[in-house]
Amino acid sequence: MMTEALRRYRSSEHDSVRWDEFPLRDGDIVVSTPPKSGTTWMQMMCALLIFQTPDLPQPLEVLSPWLDQLRTPQEEVYARFAEQKHRRVIKTHTPLDGLPLDPRVSYIVVARHPLDRALSLYHQSANIDVKRMRAFQDGSDSRSRPVSAPLPSAREWLRYWCLPQPTDDQGIAVPGSLHLTVHHLYDAWNRRTQPNVRLLHYVDLCADLADQMAALAEWLGIRVNESVWPDLVKAATFDEMKSHAERLAPDTEILKDPVKFFRSGRSGDSRDFLTEDDLDAYRKRIGELAPKPFLDWLHREPLVISDGVGADRRSGFSEEW
Repeated sequence: MMTEALRRYRSSEHDSVRWDEFPLRDGDIVVSTPPKSGTTWMQMMCALLIFQTPDLPQPLEVLSPWLDQLRTPQEEVYARFAEQKHRRVIKTHTPLDGLPLDPRVSYIVVARHPLDRALSLYHQSANIDVKRMRAFQDGSDSRSRPVSAPLPSAREWLRYWCLPQPTDDQGIAVPGSLHLTVHHLYDAWNRRTQPNVRLLHYVDLCADLADQMAALAEWLGIRVNESVWPDLVKAATFDEMKSHAERLAPDTEILKDPVKFFRSGRSGDSRDFLTEDDLDAYRKRIGELAPKPFLDWLHREPLVISDGVGADRRSGFSEEW
């Protein structure tokens, strides 16, 4: 196991210290993504490959719990994983430099254009029952909480999200910011040649889901029965997952509507809310956070996004981000 010191990531919702004593197993799969970058999608792909049926034996968040989420007591989530006899899929939003990197374990990171990710976070925020979420966090009665302030406009949200944000005592920006998004993905980029680290791009998954799933299965050492393969790929498409939102959406206890968790799955929509000056400010800011080769990869687009996942359109970010 690697001996580098682990960086701690924490918020009101999660704490990466929960990884410190977690007993990893040979064959474990850790899905490490920034939120709204394809986390649930990748968990679903891994579960489909492991069980080789679209009819998963339990809801996805039961099969693949979020290890460092604070709403579930540590001993309870540890016990859930200990009871699992199948190959385990462990969800986290902690970057790889906050995780124990074990050579027996496969680590998957999914990258998404940061502005698309931020727009998805915006819509996700509108779908969260904030009073209920805070009640989970502090044990209070959600009915006694005041009504939360309304969300700003999408443009205001995106502009603020791109600004430098407050940092903790380790110099890491607040969760959800552009800074932390780039840190998470660039750290994975620098580890991408390690044999047990797989860095994938959201637009590649959109462009050719079947080939991406096949490559993932090969990398994980999973042989899939050819007779069930078309059903597995279909089950991982956006429309199919949305139609089973009650069993596949995470955090159903705090979502207003699990179906709205699967909003569109498209790339490029964030451009509709930003001016050219806004985009110039974004390019300048992100250019300060990582080198051009990585940013060129992060901002590239597929030829066409397949209609199985989103609209038949170009993402519109390749040449000018």
